[in-house]
Amino acid sequence: MKILFVCSSNICRSPYCEFVFKRMCAGNAALAERVTWVQSGAVFHQCKKLHPKARAALLAEGFAPEELDKHSPAFWRRFPERFEEADIIIGMTRWHKYFIPKKWRGKYIDLAELATGVYTPVPDPFLAKTQEKYNEVMRVLDKYLQEVAQKIISGEIAPARK
Repeated sequence: MKILFVCSSNICRSPYCEFVFKRMCAGNAALAERVTWVQSGAVFHQCKKLHPKARAALLAEGFAPEELDKHSPAFWRRFPERFEEADIIIGMTRWHKYFIPKKWRGKYIDLAELATGVYTPVPDPFLAKTQEKYNEVMRVLDKYLQEVAQKIISGEIAPARK
């Protein structure tokens, strides 16, 4: 399965999900057997680099600065192949779906809905005034990512047949 995490600008939530989920796959053979590709992208706005608070959150998770420096936000208009290649596009709110071309919308689902079966938008931490407030959103992402990983391992989430 090829997974693409998306958010508004690919500088906060989606890169966090990409880094953390790749690590989860690397540390779990059953998950790695089912997930062959994990990327992230932007649906609304083209930015240049990771948000400083996202970087701090990922550094606190033990990611190396050099690894984080390699992240380059990928807006769908500049990297359509990511959206085309993905089996599933996982966003943070329902409105993210409507910023991507119609041809890919059938692959889209919200992270919370995928994890729990209930739609709950993941707040955008971009304007969080403190790192603590920012990290609260990252903990929500961690919880949902764990639930998604378990569903993939159990076979409850599988790529659609083409």
